[in-house]
Amino acid sequence: MGQSVSTAKLMSRRDCNHSQRLKSKPTALICPMQAEEAEELDRGSIDGLSDFISDLPDDCLACIFQSLSPGDRKQCSLVCRRWLRIEGQSRHRLSLNAQSDLYPLIPSIFSRFDSVTKLALKCERRSISIGDEALVQISKHCRNLTRLKLRACRELTDAGMLVFAKNCRGLKKLSCGSCTFGAKGMNAVLDNCPALEELSVKRLRGITEGVAAELIGPGVAAAALKTICLKELYNGQCFGPLIIGAKNLKSLKLFRCSGDWDKLFPLIVDRVTGMVEIHMERIQVSDVSLVAISNCLNLEILHLVKTPECTNAGLGAIAEKCKLLRKLHIDGWKANRIGDQGLIAVAKSCSNLQELVLIGVNPTKLSLELLASNCLNLERLALCGSDTVGDAEISCIAVKCIALKKLCIKSCPVSDHGMEALASGCPNLVKVKVKKCRGVTSEGADWLRAHRGSLAVNLDTGEHLDASASDGGAQDNGVEFPAVVAGQIGAPSIASSSTGRSSSLKLLGLLSGRSLVASTLRRLASSNGRSQS
Repeated sequence: MGQSVSTAKLMSRRDCNHSQRLKSKPTALICPMQAEEAEELDRGSIDGLSDFISDLPDDCLACIFQSLSPGDRKQCSLVCRRWLRIEGQSRHRLSLNAQSDLYPLIPSIFSRFDSVTKLALKCERRSISIGDEALVQISKHCRNLTRLKLRACRELTDAGMLVFAKNCRGLKKLSCGSCTFGAKGMNAVLDNCPALEELSVKRLRGITEGVAAELIGPGVAAAALKTICLKELYNGQCFGPLIIGAKNLKSLKLFRCSGDWDKLFPLIVDRVTGMVEIHMERIQVSDVSLVAISNCLNLEILHLVKTPECTNAGLGAIAEKCKLLRKLHIDGWKANRIGDQGLIAVAKSCSNLQELVLIGVNPTKLSLELLASNCLNLERLALCGSDTVGDAEISCIAVKCIALKKLCIKSCPVSDHGMEALASGCPNLVKVKVKKCRGVTSEGADWLRAHRGSLAVNLDTGEHLDASASDGGAQDNGVEFPAVVAGQIGAPSIASSSTGRSSSLKLLGLLSGRSLVASTLRRLASSNGRSQS
């Protein structure tokens, strides 16, 4: 009897909520067409399952929204006022089209998305970007911002960056590319954001060259910085004071930054000894820098990409002292300055090596056999553009590399006989990628698949290359790894053109796919049916 009364109260409450939803009219911040669509959805028939969803607590509904794609989240926000509010309040990451006409929409956008902590502002190269006024307005609405990405925002100046930095002192990550503010704007961030941990700068046009160049850093942010990435800077060495002052720096990545870095690396390593990862690509360094880097005894990841002045001697110095090395990527650029001698030094001293990528390097069976015998944890190996890697070398790898899981071979003189050797070797091998090896035929790849069914064999004889050896690598040289592309919200139009099933159906499918929620809904429906009968 008590159960019937409780059920009746539950039904009356749902009926009340049902009538309130039918009477209320949803609001949309986007455009009239979207508002009409939301109103139509809200006026539509609401079955029992929809009633159960509307009874979910706000926190539970927010968790469901976070499991959806950005496009589906935007569609869900059009269902009703409650969904619009919860979706906006639970969104912490936002990507906006940062054209100049974004400025008048900033108050309405950030009154809806009032919990944003990660913001991306991207503008097309041929469009006029937002200016200082818009950035300052955004900083006032997002004082809890922890991550900011700026792309092609060429109208921003040093003055705008100064005000932004003062308003968003909790910033932890800054990434800017193709912007035109200069050293003063960068120093403003470093002087006002003590929590900054990651800094990525690409093509910062406002930095001047020559003797008159203003130095950047260290600022109060230097103590917290753990990652610095500099790309395509005419005068990247002006960041020298920042790098030297970042005593807790763990990762340093330098891509195509002009200047003689041999003068700077000894100074860097003298002050920053705890670096774990160093990535150098197409910068002017020689064995002088490698000898200095060898003093980073905690070094685990080293990328030497197209640095032709680096030789076996420099690599040997690193191998001798950096015994914790786990990942080593070398693109020798066909200079033949690094070969067996340097690799043998690595094999003798770096027993923890797990990943080795060799591009434009010519190792022989001598060094490969020693690497396989001494580096018992070697799981990922990529050999690209090596004239000396043939069937004999692949057979050696098959016999010796017991722990190997992933093997990538590109543009090497390997034939089907090398593939046959893999059929009985490398017991832990799960994936083989063969690219542009003329001696390997589709019949050879099919034979390997047939004799080793659990092995994934990928044969590509075309020009396109996307081979991988791990989850990070030298993309310019064919060892690239897939990246997750986050959905964007365009402004002034934030609407999405999502295709496929409607978001409501996807949301219901997500709910029904979870056994706990599904069983709860079925029990409620069953109890309602019994009480009505």
